[in-house]
Amino acid sequence: MEHQEWKVPGVPVSGYVWKAQHPQGQQPRGAVLISHGVGEYAQRYVERYHALIPTLVEAGFTVYAYDQRGHGHSEGRRAVVDLNVLVEDHLKAREALRGRPGDDSPLPLFALGHSMGGLVTAASASRDPRGLSGVILSSPSLLMGEKEPGWLKTLAPLLAKVFPAAPVRDLGTDGLSRLPDEVAAYEADELVYHGKVRALTAASMVGLSGRLWAGYPNWKIPTLVFHGAADRITDPAGSQRFFDMVASPDKTLIMKEGGYHELLNDEPRGEIRAALLKWLLDRS
Repeated sequence: MEHQEWKVPGVPVSGYVWKAQHPQGQQPRGAVLISHGVGEYAQRYVERYHALIPTLVEAGFTVYAYDQRGHGHSEGRRAVVDLNVLVEDHLKAREALRGRPGDDSPLPLFALGHSMGGLVTAASASRDPRGLSGVILSSPSLLMGEKEPGWLKTLAPLLAKVFPAAPVRDLGTDGLSRLPDEVAAYEADELVYHGKVRALTAASMVGLSGRLWAGYPNWKIPTLVFHGAADRITDPAGSQRFFDMVASPDKTLIMKEGGYHELLNDEPRGEIRAALLKWLLDRS
């Protein structure tokens, strides 16, 4: 699927834009900014995730995305990232999209984040909700380190500072999907980082996720969250807690019984994609 280069001002990442398909002379329905998960990259959402990007484009949405630092085609040590820096990148991307050149009228802008990208998106939206018509969180990493012993959480920031690239957690692939073809495609993808989560990445995720809870009661943005109840990579309890805390009058939680981490690559992918698309169409 053809895309154009998208440069995020002040951010050293490889960015992409897929233009909406819409009748001549008509505006797109809106724009969607996608943030991928740890180890993966933006263009994975073209063929995988039940062809999410083509689906959005055909429905009249222009899609923006970028490979986060240390991922895909972007600069940086592979998968060694500070989540606080990724949040700053996301804010700059949103700022650029608020003033898209050539737009005669502002389009609804939705931010969609998966897993680590869900945490980045939540942090960005919580800090500055301006310009967002809605947020979609897919299996977000909102609850990190809850089951880890206290001594380990104390040592994690020190380890991250001294040995930021130290491998600390093996996520594996058996929790991604119940569909063998999807797991095989992930394992064969050479652009995916397949090693253990690095110390800096893990520690900054734990720190960021913990700090955000105090601000969620002020969250007023229309929000869709979906999570697999059997997810072993990110904690579905985090999505439930987030949903219960946010003050938005327009909030929807889909907790899929038996679902694994990548719901759009899992057995209920058709149902989840349809719900996501209907949610966007109803708000654009």
